[in-house]
Amino acid sequence: MYDVCIIGAGVVGMNIARELSKYKLKICVLEKEDDVSCGCSKSNSGIVHGGYSDEPGTLKAELCVKGNQMYEQLETELHFGYRETGSFVLAFDVEEIPTLEKLYRYGMENGVGGLKLMDAAETKQHEPYLSDTVKASLYCKNAGVVSPYEFVIALAENAMVNGVELMLQHKVETIEKQGEGFLIGTNKKSIESRFVINAAGVYSDQISALAGDDQYNITPRRGQYVILDKDQNYLVNSVIFQVPTKLGKGILVTTTYHGNLMIGPNAEELGDKDDVGTDEKTLKYITETARKSVPGFNMKKALKSFAGNRPVSNKKDWVIEESRVKGLINLVGIDSPGLTSSPAIALKTVSILKEAGLVLESKLDFKAERRPIIQKKTADFAGVIDSQDPALNIICRCEQVTEAEIIDCLHRGIPVRSVDAVGRRTRAGYGRCQNAFCGSRIRKLIARELNISEEEVVEKGKGTSSLAQRAKRIVLTKM
Repeated sequence: MYDVCIIGAGVVGMNIARELSKYKLKICVLEKEDDVSCGCSKSNSGIVHGGYSDEPGTLKAELCVKGNQMYEQLETELHFGYRETGSFVLAFDVEEIPTLEKLYRYGMENGVGGLKLMDAAETKQHEPYLSDTVKASLYCKNAGVVSPYEFVIALAENAMVNGVELMLQHKVETIEKQGEGFLIGTNKKSIESRFVINAAGVYSDQISALAGDDQYNITPRRGQYVILDKDQNYLVNSVIFQVPTKLGKGILVTTTYHGNLMIGPNAEELGDKDDVGTDEKTLKYITETARKSVPGFNMKKALKSFAGNRPVSNKKDWVIEESRVKGLINLVGIDSPGLTSSPAIALKTVSILKEAGLVLESKLDFKAERRPIIQKKTADFAGVIDSQDPALNIICRCEQVTEAEIIDCLHRGIPVRSVDAVGRRTRAGYGRCQNAFCGSRIRKLIARELNISEEEVVEKGKGTSSLAQRAKRIVLTKM
């Protein structure tokens, strides 16, 4: 009998798992995929939002601001990749300026620091490569960027060190209320738990319905992105937004934590929760719209495209509460700014569990620190190809990933079953050549370290779209 069973190993579920691992509890996390962070948590903008976009008084507004303030400490402890960059929302005509003023008022009511309305000249002083059509902007100092999948991996590793059991490839098929707890049936075995936390993202409505609460409906809202080479990152210093629409925050231009330029996402509502494909028509739209903000990027430097589905529910605000099924804690419709808010969502969930009767006794031996996998290299790093020293032997020359880093990521407790899973932990294969040079080397290392054949090592895990070339094809059409 577990005290708490968490369904979903995304950024919300793993933040909750790590927070609960500070207490003397028996905790498990069930995940249907073969790795953590395989849903929306992997495929999003990676933006730590300031907190001015959401209506004051909503859970989104409250938890975004609280979550934003927690990232610096989390980065100090877990070393996943976060930096404060600031952000701008751009207005391109005078009719859009009142929207900037509304966002400013929202931010002030929500307690956001570092906000400032700027005219075109001051905006261009900060971001000289913006379009000359910019009329005004809203600046937020507190925004930043994070490596989202590395964040989830770090949370999971730390939670496991502190006693949490992670069960991958365990798809929840039934949830039955039994006395004071639940019997959760998966495709592999059954789990008994006093409390169940539903953090299943786009599937949170289905999980709630399995437990007997069918009032929710999730519509996946797909967002497509393009990643460009790092040599394009001189174009922006901050996260660049356009005035938002009813479908979201619109097309942004930003550098990722690791320094690539990224543009996107669009917003399209789908019927298929598993559809994370990209299409050339949408990527052309994203490119043309991003040029409205930053006209100078070179699409010949596009490396790959990807897409993720955000869980948009039939409720106006996020649902974070104990269900009408006692003992089931629902987290439904956690769309943007869910990544930013996730540490604060975890605190709120722990508070709900306490009110619901879970006894929380702190551990004296909680381990807050987690070693980074990626070792930062200086400009004079002396790595070589095929060195006898794993710490110097470069496997991925684009990102300067060493054999030692890959070996490290394979032996941290979370099973790593694909070349792409190694990439999410080390950046191997994420550079200009997109695995052309290092893919076979990574495969050999995985096979050697896990004592399996190379044929058993897959390129990408289930649910990952292999569309690296699609972004390149759109450069054949004049933008």
